[in-house]
Amino acid sequence: MLSLDPKDLSIQILQKYLQNAIAPRPICFASTVDTNGTPNLAPFSFFNLFSSNPPIAIFSPAYSGRTGAPKDTLLNVKEVPECVINMVTYDMVHQTSLASSPYARGVNEFEKANFTPIPSDLIRPPRVKESPVQLECKVVEIKELGKLGGAGNLVICEVLRIHISDSVLNADKMIDTEKIDLVARMGDNWYCRAHGAALFEVQKPITTIGIGIDQIPKEIKNSTILTGNNLGLLGSVEQIPAQNEVMEFKKNLRPFADKNEQHQYAQDLLKENKVKEAWMVLLAT
Repeated sequence: MLSLDPKDLSIQILQKYLQNAIAPRPICFASTVDTNGTPNLAPFSFFNLFSSNPPIAIFSPAYSGRTGAPKDTLLNVKEVPECVINMVTYDMVHQTSLASSPYARGVNEFEKANFTPIPSDLIRPPRVKESPVQLECKVVEIKELGKLGGAGNLVICEVLRIHISDSVLNADKMIDTEKIDLVARMGDNWYCRAHGAALFEVQKPITTIGIGIDQIPKEIKNSTILTGNNLGLLGSVEQIPAQNEVMEFKKNLRPFADKNEQHQYAQDLLKENKVKEAWMVLLAT
């Protein structure tokens, strides 16, 4: 295993390692204005949601690793502590990337990237019409993490108003993950698309307490077929099927040539999220 001390690496190499490892990262497409009302638009992948009550999002415009200069966005939120966080979808990703170009201060990225500014309800910076979700925010704090190139500045934003396009809502007026088609940043020039086969569900154990992998019988836990994810699913059940259930299930179960075939069939069931059936196959010895 390669082990590295960040202090031994240049900023550029350290950033490559970190951005390739800590990914995918959601993209904050921030619109801001200076004291003259001149708009700026720039994407940041050092960004996430950190609280729901109050609703807090944080993004981090870093000082340039090449010149040490601050981003226009940082200068703007210091002058006018407001911003709109516009979410980025697949249909607008190339325009968004173009807006990240190091244009001179005062250049309007809305015009350069051909985005449509629309007025916000509560704050001065405009929203991006093409974005399906726009968050009007007030900046409650800016925390500087360092003075040198590559150092981040945490722009802590409270969400004041949420605008959501009808095109990404389901019948219950909630955001449909399959409709919104978000993108995220990986390392280097890579992005990923949260769409189609890339989407999968994992039930969160909020109201249930799984038995845990430690309670799985040793011959199953030490399987050469079942993966860590498979064992995680098996360990998520609240109780192992009762012996009488297993015996009834076994009556309609075909015989297996060996243990590997049995475990392979159980794995196939787990891929279909048929966890209880997989358990009964594994217990039907």
